[in-house]
Amino acid sequence: MGKHCYEILRLANCDEECPVQGMMERGESFIDYSSELLRKDEASIPIAIRFSILKNSAGSLSGGIIAIRDMPTKYRLPDSYKSAYSFQGIISNNKRILEIFEILPDISRTDASVLIQGESGTGKELFTNAIHNLSLRQKKPLIKVNCAALPETLLESEFFGYVKGAFTDAKKDKPGRFQLAEGGTIFLDEIGDISPSLQVKLLRVVQDKEFVPLGGSKTVKVDVRVISATNRNLEQLVREGRFRQDLYYRLNVIKLELPSLQERQEDIPLLVDHFIKKFNQKNQRCIEKLSRNAMEILIQYNFPGNIRELENILEHAYIMCKGNIVLKEHLPSYIMGIESELEKAALETGSNLMREVETDTILSTLKRHNWNKIKAASELGIHRTTLWRKLKMMEP
Repeated sequence: MGKHCYEILRLANCDEECPVQGMMERGESFIDYSSELLRKDEASIPIAIRFSILKNSAGSLSGGIIAIRDMPTKYRLPDSYKSAYSFQGIISNNKRILEIFEILPDISRTDASVLIQGESGTGKELFTNAIHNLSLRQKKPLIKVNCAALPETLLESEFFGYVKGAFTDAKKDKPGRFQLAEGGTIFLDEIGDISPSLQVKLLRVVQDKEFVPLGGSKTVKVDVRVISATNRNLEQLVREGRFRQDLYYRLNVIKLELPSLQERQEDIPLLVDHFIKKFNQKNQRCIEKLSRNAMEILIQYNFPGNIRELENILEHAYIMCKGNIVLKEHLPSYIMGIESELEKAALETGSNLMREVETDTILSTLKRHNWNKIKAASELGIHRTTLWRKLKMMEP
């Protein structure tokens, strides 16, 4: 192109002292030299650079390879001195998440199987997208399968496809998800829910990169990276004999454990700001923020549904809000749940009335949901195990 590399990449301080030139003069390679790259819109992007020396058969310098990768970008909160980090669309200031940010580019550039564990709604799919987008397979398909959404018979045909005549309605060959993901990545969500018989067939394709379509006789070879996710404890399932140990080890080459939202409360204001901006852009409105009281309620709430639940709560509040600031009365009523009733009772007469209010609130909510504990716990804003414990305490 007839230009110096710093004119194209526009790295910070690159025109003053070229780090690559210095390494070439010393005949050394270097790893993770930190710098910043300027985009077309002049925004600076933090990056890490790796430079590897290339030598010819005589041992003389013949050139070098420069690899550049994204690093987490600082994300500044409005009206606040605090900042956090954004990486591949994931926003956090939590220590465990930032540790994952650091290793994510290295994980992505391998073909190793990744197991992502975390409660429902913690962002397992977002991390899967990030791994695929940072990988060398990024231009190939990312195919997603929810293993809990289909019965075993349909799931097998979804995985491996079928041939014409395999069953009554099979009038032509149909490729499975593994074939559709050829050269790319397949994401197996809720992997802990698949049956033992399907685990055997899945082991073969994960281990040997081959399978036989339903009703077929010919082996199909595939080049696919496997990322799996679960909200269940696979190690416990292995101990109980409900999940194959050999398959677990094949899937668990690299494990990412995502913390629940309750374990990363410092991220709630960040995520609130992110979702409010998202809703503003979508609906062409200009809601500024949450009131202090509304934010305090969210920070104290335990979020059994994690980030997905937070987004749903904020969407409800966004719709109910008519002004520029979301108030606590705009939040869904179940967010306050028992806590608001207990707070009211405490102000009135004390602990005995608090217990009475708690009991009445639980029983009336259970009755309203025909004694369905999961639905009742959701409305009350508590985990179902907490509800079970409170019910045991009510027994004479």
